[in-house]
Amino acid sequence: MKDKFVLALVLIFSLTVFSQQPKLKDIFNGRNLNGWIVPTNNIWWSAENGMLIGKSDPEKKGSILWTKNEFKDFEFETEFRFGEGTVDSGIFIRNDKQQIQLGISGALKRDMTASPYIAGLGYPVEAHNINRILKPKDWNTIKVIAIAGYYEVWLNHIHVMSYTSESFIEQGPIGLQVHPNNEMTISFRNTKVANLK
Repeated sequence: MKDKFVLALVLIFSLTVFSQQPKLKDIFNGRNLNGWIVPTNNIWWSAENGMLIGKSDPEKKGSILWTKNEFKDFEFETEFRFGEGTVDSGIFIRNDKQQIQLGISGALKRDMTASPYIAGLGYPVEAHNINRILKPKDWNTIKVIAIAGYYEVWLNHIHVMSYTSESFIEQGPIGLQVHPNNEMTISFRNTKVANLK
């Protein structure tokens, strides 16, 4: 029943997209962390030269930077660039149990960019042709659409993944991650979101 409901939502959304493109709004202003919930004693996140930079701390505790706003159905788009170290990051969808991976999976020891990580399931599906599409030393664009538990991802404007989660949260913030136990940096820019109604 839940799957049929999600499928119906997806079909309605698809018809809407063809008739009207969602209006993306900036959620990073390029100058500071306004609009984000900044961790206490923040040493992970900074804004420099129009970029949002995540960097591991000396003790490798890691961090998640959450939006202040919460979202139900949404389209999220950002450019990202891997920096130093072993980059293990992600885009969290409404909570810290479901994300779209960016970089190396700590569990699988290989790049799983654009694949969904679901707590308790690991990576239920793998994004297609990432080794051909991803630019490891340059800027990449990723777009994530989340409609209830239905997730779609485009990497550098190429559709690479669809997945339906049965354990999704209906509403919550969007998060960016610096994974624990890693030395790494990752940069984001042109970070935008649109509510899908």
